[in-house]
Amino acid sequence: MTDSKHEARPERTIYVGPFVHSKSLQEIDICESGVIGVNEEGKIAFIDRNASFDKSRLGWEEPKILRIQNGGFYFPGFIDTHIHASQYPNCGIFGHSTLLSWLQTYTFPLESSLSDLSKARKVYSRCIARTLSHGTTTAAYYATTHVPATNLLADLCLAAGQRAFIGRVCMDTDLQPDYYRDESPESAIADTRATIDHIKQIDPKHDLITPIITPRFAPSCTKPLLAALGDLHKETNLPIQTHISENKSEVALVEETFPECASYAAVYDKYNLLTPKTVLAHAVHLSPEERKLIRDRGSKVAHCPASNSALTSGFARVRVLLDSGINVGLGTDVSGGWSASVLEAARQAALVSRHVALTEGDEAKLSVEECLYLATRGGAKVLGLEQKVGGFEVGMEWDAQMIGLQGGLGDVDSTGEGPVDVFGWESWEEKIAKWVWGGDDRNTLAVWVKGRLVKQRAGVELEKC
Repeated sequence: MTDSKHEARPERTIYVGPFVHSKSLQEIDICESGVIGVNEEGKIAFIDRNASFDKSRLGWEEPKILRIQNGGFYFPGFIDTHIHASQYPNCGIFGHSTLLSWLQTYTFPLESSLSDLSKARKVYSRCIARTLSHGTTTAAYYATTHVPATNLLADLCLAAGQRAFIGRVCMDTDLQPDYYRDESPESAIADTRATIDHIKQIDPKHDLITPIITPRFAPSCTKPLLAALGDLHKETNLPIQTHISENKSEVALVEETFPECASYAAVYDKYNLLTPKTVLAHAVHLSPEERKLIRDRGSKVAHCPASNSALTSGFARVRVLLDSGINVGLGTDVSGGWSASVLEAARQAALVSRHVALTEGDEAKLSVEECLYLATRGGAKVLGLEQKVGGFEVGMEWDAQMIGLQGGLGDVDSTGEGPVDVFGWESWEEKIAKWVWGGDDRNTLAVWVKGRLVKQRAGVELEKC
């Protein structure tokens, strides 16, 4: 997908055609002949569940009208609850390493190099373009320790129209190389405040861009820094993102570093970092006591199945997390994860759940419906956006993607432009399953954020009527 002309601002638009979204964890709502009106604020003004509509509705004069094509449907934008924009060039590069050795060998050298703003611009621009091409309308980004480069990421997301949480990474222990870490807790807080202030200047109401407090993970931060970050959260009420229980060696390191705490989760709780606005990535090796503590504190989990597999970290028991009352979304975890596609993350979530089911029973399996929920409404809950995005309801913002599927038998020797072959006899549920299991960015024809067209696949003309 290549850049199209970005709309300067949303226009009153009526979207005609099938739409699909999650009603609940287990239920997908499929409307085969829908009409959705989006106003100039980028919010859904009305929804009709049949294709007949009045152009003069709500007093709209000459609204833009777009009709679905290629046998597809409108679907909510994907929400990536955990992605390291600074690691994007390393997608697919992890060798035989596991988490701690991977950080030293691949991650810290790359991240540290983004102090070069020209390099940072190239990396971040490509990451944003790629995620948008995959239908990611919201991303919770980790940047680096560098304030200018982190602020640049915020600027680029705003210019591209992507909804984003921007985290300047905090870390001040000798787990990190001396050339890439905060000088002190005080400097880490000062630099974090600098990014918070910058984002307030460019997006005062956080309509699209929100700063997020980002301790890399507990062992990368001294106790004074963890305490200061907890205080910063209490002062600002900004969200928090970090890692938890990704790898057994990491868990052992936490036990060694924080012997006074009963568990990994208890470390964050001690320093006021386990809150209803906290996003915990991975959560592979949680104890029952930790799950209860996370649920009681209202913290959320970003499930990252691709990276958990690639770095042999383990299999997160998502069914157990959900049954424990914990909200879960999906993260690509670039670059531990090899793909910036949330659809790929959904696919991997389904596969990992089946691997768990081999030893723990079929109840561990996640369905297509559940994985799509995690990719949209689940992610919205994790990031505190459930009233804004993740589904199609009046008053919600139009963060959406147009999905194209080839229809009909056609030429038996032709496979069309996309990876999903639809023969014409499939039910809607079957077409959606084919897309989840076999689709990719070639199926993503156009992407909108808050009503603004931000991506349009090359060669695709949006059909107006």
